[in-house]
Amino acid sequence: MEDCIKIRRYEEVLTSNDFESLIEAQNVPAVLCGCTKNWTAFSLWNPRNDGLNYLQDRVGSSVVEAMISSSAPVFYGDLGSHQRVPLPFSTFLDLCKKRMHMQTQQQQHLDNDHCVASQTDSSQHDCLSFEDIPEQIYLAQVPIMNSNRQEKVQLETLREDIQTPPILGAKDLSSINLWMNNAQSRSSTHYDPHHNLLCIVSGRKQVVLWPPSASSSLYPMPIYGEASNHSSVALENPDYSIYPRAEDLMEFGQKVVLEAGDALFIPEGWFHQVDSDDFTIAINFWWRSNTMSCMMEHMDAYYLRRILRRLIDKEMDQQLLKLGMGKTRMCANALPKNGRANHADENCSQMLKGMDLKEKRLKEGNTLLELEPAAVQVLHELVSLVHNSVSASQDQQSLSTSINDYDLIGSDKYEKIATSELKDDPVAKILWNVKPQTLQNVFLAMANNFPRTLEALVLHVLSPVGAEVLTRKFDEMDELTIEEDRNRFYEVFYSAFDDQSAAMNSILKGKELFTQQAFKNVLDKFVGVNLECSKPGVR
Repeated sequence: MEDCIKIRRYEEVLTSNDFESLIEAQNVPAVLCGCTKNWTAFSLWNPRNDGLNYLQDRVGSSVVEAMISSSAPVFYGDLGSHQRVPLPFSTFLDLCKKRMHMQTQQQQHLDNDHCVASQTDSSQHDCLSFEDIPEQIYLAQVPIMNSNRQEKVQLETLREDIQTPPILGAKDLSSINLWMNNAQSRSSTHYDPHHNLLCIVSGRKQVVLWPPSASSSLYPMPIYGEASNHSSVALENPDYSIYPRAEDLMEFGQKVVLEAGDALFIPEGWFHQVDSDDFTIAINFWWRSNTMSCMMEHMDAYYLRRILRRLIDKEMDQQLLKLGMGKTRMCANALPKNGRANHADENCSQMLKGMDLKEKRLKEGNTLLELEPAAVQVLHELVSLVHNSVSASQDQQSLSTSINDYDLIGSDKYEKIATSELKDDPVAKILWNVKPQTLQNVFLAMANNFPRTLEALVLHVLSPVGAEVLTRKFDEMDELTIEEDRNRFYEVFYSAFDDQSAAMNSILKGKELFTQQAFKNVLDKFVGVNLECSKPGVR
């Protein structure tokens, strides 16, 4: 985990300015100890200190929305997995009292070494576990204040018992909510569209957090769904055959334990899963981030395209890494330490001689056979790959004929190469591993000595990933040469093609196909939209 996104912990009381500059501006979670200990609620709401009676007296007559789920103690965010039902707050508090009483009775039973089998039915019932409570109930996001829907505020009276933490200063809060459970519970993994300050009044919560950059491993639900901010992965029992990227989740997750009095800043976009102990009460504050507040609607389309482009570029880099094309671009064909060419170099030289080639001058002033051994090796490999792709059955001595007549061969093979899935690609790997200057010399040699081979390579053998690698190599070459030399190189390179526009379009089309696949991957990973699924059920 990078230090810049590690959760921080602050024991001292911070000012609003410190919070904005040290925490909020970094968009990284932080634990703020003792943030709620001066609240009236901290001393009067504690269920284990007559707090339930206090709450019943204050707001027991209010009707709240309770979450009930057959999957309890896990409560998932999608509407299909739970129900929200109206419930008198006093009824919920009575269930809490009943559960606390049962806990006490059970503990007494466990501590009583003289409990006999002849106990009455009623005392046996007192000693039972909590199974007589058919369903767990979770009061999730019960509004105490809501700036947008004042008519839906159910527990407004309780705001007198809490104080807005000084670190929030004069922030324009969108809502304040109560969270309370009568038994251990877990919320499904999700992110919030606002900044969140989660304050523990009583009990304890354990929170696991993941940065937005880890969302691809969390498989967010489709963006068009009603629970688009929730993860599809059930972390208590993940099915890695369906969600293979989820195996990396723990690498990105950070766990914090919040005791009564603590607060946790959860920045917008950070996925989090919350486990709550019995009778835990929390208050959270939501407010819009400065970033979202400053985003004007007329700029949305622009920001969407910019962000998608950044994610696509990153996905393209990751795809190349998966193909073994890392950032370290060492030439794989370097000479041995003794300075002599290896057998592959010698074989390549023999091959070139076997083609009855003349010592044709390059425009750069070098002869073909004066190429450095590494360049000779690359040239040999590229010529061989093109030859094998065009006609694997023809004899090597008829290579020039097969290359000249490549357009007479069926095009199905080339179409399959151009539209194949991203996988091991020998041409792309050769291009990736060779040094830019060496590759430039190879292309100059091909353009002057094997123009039809170069033409076949670009028009028919180069795959989408190969086209992407080739253009990246062109960029590297451009950085190492002056403008005059760059222009001379491209003039020689494209002179090998009968139709230079067709060559340029072929390279660009391949690059676009590679980018298009990266775009589809981005939609699947970050938006939850799978445009094409070759293996049903696997994402």
